[in-house]
Amino acid sequence: MRVAVIGGGPGGLYTAALLKRLGPDRDITVWERNAPDDTFGFGVVLSDETLGGIEHADPTVHRALQKEFVRWDDIDIVHRGRTLTSGGHGFAALGRRRLLEILHRRCADLGVRLRFRTEAPAADELADAYDLVVAADGVHSRTREAHAGAFAPRITTHRCRYIWLAADFAFDAFRFEVAETEHGVVQLHGYPYTAGDSTVIIEMREEVWRASGFDELTEQETIERCAKIFTEALGGRSLRSNRSSWSAFRTVVNAHWSHGNTVLIGDAAHTAHFSIGSGTKLAVEDALALAASIEEQPGLDQALAAYEAERRPVVESTQRAAAASLRWFEDLAGYVEQPPRQFAFNLLTRSRRVTHDNLRLRDPAFTDAVEHDFGCPPATPPMFTPFRLRGLTLRNRVVVSPMDMYSAQDGVPGDFHLVHLGARALGGAGLVMTEMVCVSPEGRITPGCAGLYTPEQAAAWRRVTDFVHQRSSGTAIGVQLGHSGRKGSTKRMWEGIDQPLDSGNWPLAAASPLPYRPGVNQVPHELHRAALTGLRGQFTAAARRAERAGFDLLELHCAHGYLLSGFLSPLTNRRTDAYGGSLANRLRFPLEVFDAVREVWPAERPMTVRVSATDWAPGGTTAEDAVEIARAFAAHGADAIDVSTGQVVPDERPEYGRSYQTPYADRIRNALSVPVIAVGAISSWDDVNSLLLAGRADLCALGRPHLYDPHWTLHAAAEQGYQGPGAPWPDPYGAGSRRPPTGRTDAPKPRLTLLPGT
Repeated sequence: MRVAVIGGGPGGLYTAALLKRLGPDRDITVWERNAPDDTFGFGVVLSDETLGGIEHADPTVHRALQKEFVRWDDIDIVHRGRTLTSGGHGFAALGRRRLLEILHRRCADLGVRLRFRTEAPAADELADAYDLVVAADGVHSRTREAHAGAFAPRITTHRCRYIWLAADFAFDAFRFEVAETEHGVVQLHGYPYTAGDSTVIIEMREEVWRASGFDELTEQETIERCAKIFTEALGGRSLRSNRSSWSAFRTVVNAHWSHGNTVLIGDAAHTAHFSIGSGTKLAVEDALALAASIEEQPGLDQALAAYEAERRPVVESTQRAAAASLRWFEDLAGYVEQPPRQFAFNLLTRSRRVTHDNLRLRDPAFTDAVEHDFGCPPATPPMFTPFRLRGLTLRNRVVVSPMDMYSAQDGVPGDFHLVHLGARALGGAGLVMTEMVCVSPEGRITPGCAGLYTPEQAAAWRRVTDFVHQRSSGTAIGVQLGHSGRKGSTKRMWEGIDQPLDSGNWPLAAASPLPYRPGVNQVPHELHRAALTGLRGQFTAAARRAERAGFDLLELHCAHGYLLSGFLSPLTNRRTDAYGGSLANRLRFPLEVFDAVREVWPAERPMTVRVSATDWAPGGTTAEDAVEIARAFAAHGADAIDVSTGQVVPDERPEYGRSYQTPYADRIRNALSVPVIAVGAISSWDDVNSLLLAGRADLCALGRPHLYDPHWTLHAAAEQGYQGPGAPWPDPYGAGSRRPPTGRTDAPKPRLTLLPGT
């Protein structure tokens, strides 16, 4: 096999070394346009997991690396002059130049041909002349651009500027420091990479960078300015550069990683923000997977497919974590007012890879201090602390999210709703929410949707609330009121989601005459002033019935593309009157409905609003819009904002992942100091505790976990060893309050082998 490697960085060199070691007869050439001792950046951080892979694949390289590593366990977070230290994290780093020297030597010893100061031939030429072309040519990959039609790259440039520098001393820990300058927040990321050197990354928002004048400074002036900002962190020492310049981070995603016999690795294939680790780590792991796949598979096509299948899920998970971390630092100015320990905990858990439970294992003393500041009584997890909304005190922070069941008859909830909601109430949640309860027959999504537009429906709901209050004392039950708007008159979800009924369709109404799916769903008629007045009346009538039905909390549904959400989004509101155009105008009718409902809803009972904080589509509601929407509802008396996203337009592109919607709740909470309910793929009690302690949410709503396990909250208490007022077991269930024993898993240990003569 003849192999061409484009790019002599760590990923390209290690790929060449592994392929040559595994196949000594392979003819391998590496092209690198820079000199052998040229490099950008300073230190490289590798995880124990990556080092384990290197040790298994190439002990020679591993031994050489082990001699060079600087190791440390602590993270120092400096917030307004106070240093908080968290231990038990475990890092290993070395100089990038030394890493390249080790890999150069290994390649030379194995017989890899290294061509420095030489541009690689064109990708097409290499593909014709070689059996395999490995494109390790970085974030600005020419190979990727030459075959953009095949790789289908998406490149996103982000909002911060950063620069890689170095200091001639070693930090004692991984250091994060925040400087609040007259122009805005500037952050330092620093870590040691030799006994006498540290990498120092300075980062700030683009507008702060420009206001500070960095865009007009020379390289030397930049170094001096950065050193002055962080004089205390540096101990008055200077910084140095290595042809350093300011950059905006670019996230690289490719739909495909191979094309014919050409394959992308490292930054050419994908990037992840430096705040969660090293791009070198990902590149080295790519090299390991690619070499192994080529060894294991019968042909090159199968090998490249196997490499991508193995690495893509890992990379995508890393990129999701990196995106969360990147956004956290972009929005850093919104967190600096947090108390010091909460700020530190928030920073440590920003990527969602380090969690409350994980951090407790690493540093229990630090975690105990954070819990104490939060107000947790002894032996009480954060999720089991009470929370007050107006006159309602919830015994814990868990909410059963509204979930449409499509099981009502003529809008009347029946035995199914009694059992469904009653079971979740018995299961320990602090607040159980109904599905969206419709304010009129025409406001239903499907024929199976529940309503509150008749006395019979109100009486049926009273049966449910009485059960919750009598049999699950301490659990609150809330109602979510809404109107389907343009998304109505469809089949039940399991019969064909968003598909119109085969017969018996009812007319739809919306902010603008835009069908949800053109050519599929019917065109709604645009609501005019008289109809808007009538709709307000329907909402207030439903609210009065909700009071008589015994609900403890009322939520107004202004999300997911339903009627009120349709007014808020510029994608669904094309009106030219006072209810369309500017955000203030688009808010007008939802606020009129809110005010009307708040007026008739009892003063002591809380009222919340669910919003879609982004439409996940170009031209739609943005995160900045969502803050203003939340601000408006809070000003009108909303006690909390229930922050969801999307479902407004069918061509949305959500960024799915664990807790993927919670950053939007986080942003609203910290921008406005208004209570928020976080939702969106929150799946574990560890996630709930982490979100609460970090100050990203006040309550956490979980849907699917409660479908899987109606007693999710009680089981979360049992798994954490908690027995207290935040999660009391119903008396009839008391015998089950401890986890049942399982089968034995520890086999008897073998006898000691007796040595001859003993």
